Amino acid sequence: MEDFDPDIDFELRQQVAALEIDPLKLQHYIDLRRTSQHLPMAVLAGSIGAFLGALAWLGLTAFTSFQVGWMAIVIGVGIGGMVRVAGKGIDRDFGLIAAILTLAGSAAGTLLAACWMLGVQSEQTAFVDLLFSLTPGLVTQIYAAMLTPMNMAYYGAAAVAAYWLGIRRIRREELAMCALPQKRTEDDESDELAA
Repeated sequence: MEDFDPDIDFELRQQVAALEIDPLKLQHYIDLRRTSQHLPMAVLAGSIGAFLGALAWLGLTAFTSFQVGWMAIVIGVGIGGMVRVAGKGIDRDFGLIAAILTLAGSAAGTLLAACWMLGVQSEQTAFVDLLFSLTPGLVTQIYAAMLTPMNMAYYGAAAVAAYWLGIRRIRREELAMCALPQKRTEDDESDELAA
C-alpha cells in the first residue's frame, strides 16, 4: 500500500483497503487515467468559465442593483465542473487550477460589479468609461471597499468547491476492476458440489 502515488487521496486509500485491491492493477489504472489528462484544456475551460462567471456577476448586479458575494460560489462550482470535464484530471494540479481561476473570476466579477454600481451612482460617468479609466490605485480602493469579511468567506468557499470539483475521483466501480481475485472458500465449493 505504501508504494502508491502520493496524489491518491485518503478516501481512495480507505476504499482500496476495503476492497482488497491489487496494488499493481491500481497503479496501472491510475497511469492509464493520467494519459488521458489534458492540463491545457483544463486551463482553457476554466479561463472561459472565469470570464463567463465575471460577466454573469456583472449581469446579476446590473439586473438587481446589488453586489452579491454568493456569486463567487456559483463561479467556483461552474469552473470546477468545467475543469473536471475538460481536463479529465485526477491530480491535484487540476483542483489548484480550478481554485485559482475561481479566485480570478470572482475578483473580476467584483470589480465589474463595483464599476457598474459606481457608474449608476455617478450619472456623469458611464460604465465603459470607468473600466477604461481604472488605475491600480483606484482598483485597490474598490477592493478595499468591496471585500468584506463575508465576501472573503464566499471567495474561500468558492475556491474550496472549485478545488474539490476540479479533480476527477476514481469511483468505487473503477476500483472494483482492480480487485484481487476472490478466494474460494469451503462453503463455495460445497455449494457447487451440491448443485
